[in-house]
Amino acid sequence: MKTLALLLLTSLALPLAAQASDERLGTVSFTVSCAPSVQARFVRGVALLHDFWYREAERQFEEIARADPKCAMAHWGIAMSIYHQIWDHPNDATLARGWHEMQTANAHPPKTARERGYIAALSEFYRPGQRDYLARARSYATAMNKLYADNPADADAGAFYALALLASQAPDDDSLALNHKAMAILTPLFAKYPDHPGVVHYIIHACDTPSLAKDGLPAARHYGEIAASAPHAVHMPGHIFARLGMWQEDIEANVASVAASHAAEARHQSGAMDQFHSDDFLVYAYLQSGQEARAKAVLDESAAAIAHFETMPGMIESYMVGMFPYYRTKLPIFYHLELRDWQAAAALPILTGAPPESQTLTYWARTIAAGHLHDARQARTDLAGYDALRQKIDEGRHAADSTGARVERGEMLAWVAFAENDSAAAIEHMQEAAELQDKVGQGEVDIPAREMLADILLELKRPQDALAEYHKALLLSPNRFNGLYNAGRAAEAVGDKTQAQRYFAELMKVTDNGANSSRPEYDHVKSMLSTQLAAK
Repeated sequence: MKTLALLLLTSLALPLAAQASDERLGTVSFTVSCAPSVQARFVRGVALLHDFWYREAERQFEEIARADPKCAMAHWGIAMSIYHQIWDHPNDATLARGWHEMQTANAHPPKTARERGYIAALSEFYRPGQRDYLARARSYATAMNKLYADNPADADAGAFYALALLASQAPDDDSLALNHKAMAILTPLFAKYPDHPGVVHYIIHACDTPSLAKDGLPAARHYGEIAASAPHAVHMPGHIFARLGMWQEDIEANVASVAASHAAEARHQSGAMDQFHSDDFLVYAYLQSGQEARAKAVLDESAAAIAHFETMPGMIESYMVGMFPYYRTKLPIFYHLELRDWQAAAALPILTGAPPESQTLTYWARTIAAGHLHDARQARTDLAGYDALRQKIDEGRHAADSTGARVERGEMLAWVAFAENDSAAAIEHMQEAAELQDKVGQGEVDIPAREMLADILLELKRPQDALAEYHKALLLSPNRFNGLYNAGRAAEAVGDKTQAQRYFAELMKVTDNGANSSRPEYDHVKSMLSTQLAAK
């Protein structure tokens, strides 16, 4: 793993005396009118916000508020720390707390027009009323647009505005218009402030889709270096590496992120919970690169770590509601599906007490497996279980006409139809799911719908059509093990030995010639390649 550059958090040349001298969170300069004694700590808090190290940021801003009770912006910082943009919708209690912090900030009051702008913008999100999440997020983004226009030299205002745009995207918006708008803000900022953690971080989020992934590669290669102390920051490059099928780089980023999580815990900082997101990426990347034993080891270690944390006081309230059941569910699902162990996937248990968002994943996986096994009864039963849970989700606070959920259900309808021997319906449903998913791309840890369409076509003995779909799938989701292998099989079936050899050779390159794998697919690949070599 490459040596990480030692880039220290800096602000106006103020030392971070309270922190370890080698802490790396990125380079931020954020002037506030609070007491000079809290300036460096405030800048650290802003860097933590940009790195999505929200729990540490909250602690930092609470400490500032105690040290300087007249620091209005400390309350802005606390409110920013509990608004987890991109990946969470605040509940009523969080909204109430955020509004309280906004009122407290205004009570001091803020001393500069810029500070008033930051507080007014965030107040738009937390303001009481019957507005739904999207309305709040869009009001905040509009206010941040004005703040940045009024303060064009403020890199943090630009970065936070770009993030607000990404967070205000409707779940069913597959246009990528806001991604492009965010990039129009972030690209010139990156040229001017390459070590700014928010600029680099949000570029990765904006480019976390197949059509933009290459544009995010320079930021991905840089973020882990400038913010090596922040577990989430070290993980984030994996989003781009996974999009581009760069499995070794993906593995290195997430191994480093797990190490950063452990190091943070050793410093008595929050960080352990970031491990499981990295584990998710690691299991997937190891499977794509032909390292099943390492994938299984991560799976087992993650399960043991979750079991350990569940015994700790306060963990159930803090994490058990969502994170632990999610990863207990997801990691085994993808381990079995990627290894095409349909029997094991079909027998996956529904985790009792898990939120419906986690339980739907199991029904989805079992339906795919049942489709491959031609078990129409189980496929239909699991689809019904999925639909019942989706109804519960739609009645909850995260209700949304999600593109991901529509893709997921389309895939399930296709496998139900396939199990019922309705080939036309299977192809139609999977084609619709693939076309929808192609617009925004699969999740980084996901199976492409278009690859599943190719699988169905290959099963139906339509290899020419299957080959065309595998080709499309690999353009959007490159270097996937099953995509490369089955594309080679499809090429063989149509008699195109040259193309089969190309796909199989690429599979061997991606997986180090199968040096770390016992998958039976290699027997066929090696036999075919050796036969082709002997024929030359």
